[in-house]
Amino acid sequence: MTKEFDLGALLAERGAERYELHGRHLNPQLPRMLHTIGFDKVYERAEGAHFWDADGNDYLDMLAGFGVMGLGRHHPVVRKALHDVLDAQLADLTRFDCQPLPGLLAEKLLTHSPHLDRVFFGNSGTEAVETALKFARYASGKPRVLYCDHAFHGLTTGSLSVNGEDGFRDGFAPLLPDTPVPLGDLDALARELKRGDVAALIVEPIQGKGVHAAPPGYLRAAQELLHRHKALLIADEVQTGLGRTGDFYAYQHEEGVEPDLVCVAKALSGGYVPVSATLGRDWIFKKVYSSLDRVLVHSASFGSNAQAMAAGLAVLSVMEQEQIVANARVTGERLKSRLAALIDKYELLADVRGRGLMIGIEFGRPRSLKLRSRWTMLQAARKGLFAQMVVVPLLQRHRILTQVSGDHLEVIKLIPPLVIDEADVDRFVDAFTAVMDDAHSGGTLMWDFGKTLMKQAVANR
Repeated sequence: MTKEFDLGALLAERGAERYELHGRHLNPQLPRMLHTIGFDKVYERAEGAHFWDADGNDYLDMLAGFGVMGLGRHHPVVRKALHDVLDAQLADLTRFDCQPLPGLLAEKLLTHSPHLDRVFFGNSGTEAVETALKFARYASGKPRVLYCDHAFHGLTTGSLSVNGEDGFRDGFAPLLPDTPVPLGDLDALARELKRGDVAALIVEPIQGKGVHAAPPGYLRAAQELLHRHKALLIADEVQTGLGRTGDFYAYQHEEGVEPDLVCVAKALSGGYVPVSATLGRDWIFKKVYSSLDRVLVHSASFGSNAQAMAAGLAVLSVMEQEQIVANARVTGERLKSRLAALIDKYELLADVRGRGLMIGIEFGRPRSLKLRSRWTMLQAARKGLFAQMVVVPLLQRHRILTQVSGDHLEVIKLIPPLVIDEADVDRFVDAFTAVMDDAHSGGTLMWDFGKTLMKQAVANR
């Protein structure tokens, strides 16, 4: 007789071993890093934009699982949809039928990009990018894809080939024959296009690393250049899409931009079931799937599964019913403007930028001698340590989870759940102000922690 599986009992018995288990069987550096910076917390439950630990302390999430939790955690509508689809006991993934949920989700997604016609469903953002790269190459008949410096499009081999960060690429060559161009540099784009072998340009309308937006007019001008040379524009909306920047897609901030392929993932999952979508023009899909012999030339074993499709449909319904995009736009502007107002007050604060609820806070070299000497000391040990020094007390003192925007960057990136409200904005700004006050007054707790980070950085060289 099969023994009953009891998940609750297993977690009660072994949950306390979480960091030990991870260090022994998974990435050994992750628990080490978390212990070093004091992020080795034990969260017991979560709802919306908040976590709670075993003592009942409330934490504000300004990270959203790297953007996955667009609706926050455990939205009741998404949960109900998943219960419903499981209870329906559908004949899912037979591979030789056409279930209704994929068609319904594709139909709903395409209403937000009326110039696009078809969708391929995969399982992750990097898979959406891989799909777009393959489709662009095949449809154009050309081998090379251009990408922007400092871009991040994923970590599988194809998407890594268009990753603008050497730290991710090192040791994984040979990659695909792709070429970087500076974000916003139309002359560089034109030079590469003249070589005649470019299939596409892939671009994040707002780069996740550093939170840098494409300059006004760049996407439309790039699109015109690309089409003139029979190349395609791929918009990577894996992080910026589904309301993050205050429009459904970030490319929609610029009038007249109509990408040929759009990559979507993260928030479409509702935080539950991995799912991605690559949206494209009809002629591209028809060229890839050009005959019965090519019917399975690109597919995914778990693509279009019922749970993922149900989650995606529920997410889009919630976004419409609860006006999530409008909330991201209004709340994001409130948060950004309040933070920008602090630039004149704090000499270590250099810039606040972004759109909607994708905001970058950049720190820079201070003017006063005492602060400048400390800043220089940190920079000599490792660039990016000051931003990490801000992230740590935000969590340890104020119970707010944030992230540094990239390795060797003095930028904190805020990508909270799109459901945060004015009270959450007040809480973050008050906490950030307190941390900045401490940094500028020479508070020992923050700078002492900086010494710990410096020692760790030097030891890892």
